[in-house]
Amino acid sequence: MRHVAVVTGANHGIGAATAKRLAASGASVVVTSWRVPVDDNTGTPPQYNLNRMRPAGETVDEISAQGGAAAAIEADLSWPGAPAQIFDFAEATFGPVDILVNNATGWAAGDSFVPGPLDGAGRTTAPVTADLFDRTFAIDARASALLMAQFSRRFLARGGDWGRIVSLTSGGPQGFPGEVTYGAAKAALENYTMSAATELGKYGVTANVVRPPVTDTGWVNDQVRAFVTSDPQLVHVADPDDVAKVVAWLCSDQAGLVTASRVELS
Repeated sequence: MRHVAVVTGANHGIGAATAKRLAASGASVVVTSWRVPVDDNTGTPPQYNLNRMRPAGETVDEISAQGGAAAAIEADLSWPGAPAQIFDFAEATFGPVDILVNNATGWAAGDSFVPGPLDGAGRTTAPVTADLFDRTFAIDARASALLMAQFSRRFLARGGDWGRIVSLTSGGPQGFPGEVTYGAAKAALENYTMSAATELGKYGVTANVVRPPVTDTGWVNDQVRAFVTSDPQLVHVADPDDVAKVVAWLCSDQAGLVTASRVELS
């Protein structure tokens, strides 16, 4: 049986690497993206903006060149109708979806209850605002919840017996100082994912959360590398494919006994 995967935010970074890993394992992959430039924020390398603006078709081309099957769709996940649009496209192109990777993020800027100082990446810390909350939660929390709702509704309607959900997170139980709204949105995503693990487990679906280490998706600069070196809790700067290997494994048959887990990478 050929699996069908949806990977959000897969035009670059961890999402693109995960899409390629899943395709290499034999899955047909739907690559989603929405090209919105990152806000101009002091210290954010221009390469990160360029990476987030990459056409998703480039990921598809790389997969096709290796003999894999993939298709791209641009979908604004801040629109509540986008999850249904994505699943309709996936089913029309490849068939029923049984793998969902929630990787896309609405991150736009780090914010803090004590705004002003530069963060560890050399970026100006913004205040918490309603606009930043809405933009971040719309994608990291609401869209991911609606994607899981589409996954489960269609999975149960067809009587599925095998499924995988993996969500990418950040921060931890003590929050995410300097990225407080992003961390809170990811905490909501974690909660949704754990609920999915509990509710869908008896139907053969696993659901797990992966927290990557500092990963160079284009935003890592010299200040970040120096910060990682100085912090004893941080081991190194990872490559997106390092994370993708773990995500792809959690989507495999071999990981069938792993569910409701928060996998912290270092």
